[in-house]
Amino acid sequence: MSGALRVAAMVPEHADQILAIYRHGIDEGNATFETTAPTWAAFDGAKLPDHRFVALDTDDRVLGWAAVTAVSDRCAYAGVVEHSVYVHPDARGRGVGAALLDALIASTEAAGIWTIQSGIFPENTASLALHARVGFRVIGIRERIGRHHGNWRDVTLVERRSPSVD
Repeated sequence: MSGALRVAAMVPEHADQILAIYRHGIDEGNATFETTAPTWAAFDGAKLPDHRFVALDTDDRVLGWAAVTAVSDRCAYAGVVEHSVYVHPDARGRGVGAALLDALIASTEAAGIWTIQSGIFPENTASLALHARVGFRVIGIRERIGRHHGNWRDVTLVERRSPSVD
């Protein structure tokens, strides 16, 4: 994959590449409890439309993606979202994840969202380090929260509270 990158809004034309990157994360075993990638319709329907981004190289290939879902339909949680960020294995270590999270943070803050949260397997040290670099903090560990391929897994809860949304 080529060097330069730009962040853009996610559009349906990116679907196949987005789902392929998601499948890479699933196959590696430390990104999600999911065992298969969803259809584009299911993926598209689950993500909030105003806060979805792709990182593209100079040939418009998708290097990674980030998107959010609402954590609840209760009005008290209107400013809280859960996010996902995935980077193609060939594009890791090039600032793709940070660029996507920066765009996501700017987008959510502009919309009045005060908390972005996620759960990360403790073994996914690269993701934990990335999140720490862009201002997320660990708020706890959910021990043995779910089974994954027959094994109990812990999940590290991270969040970023906006300093500009009150």
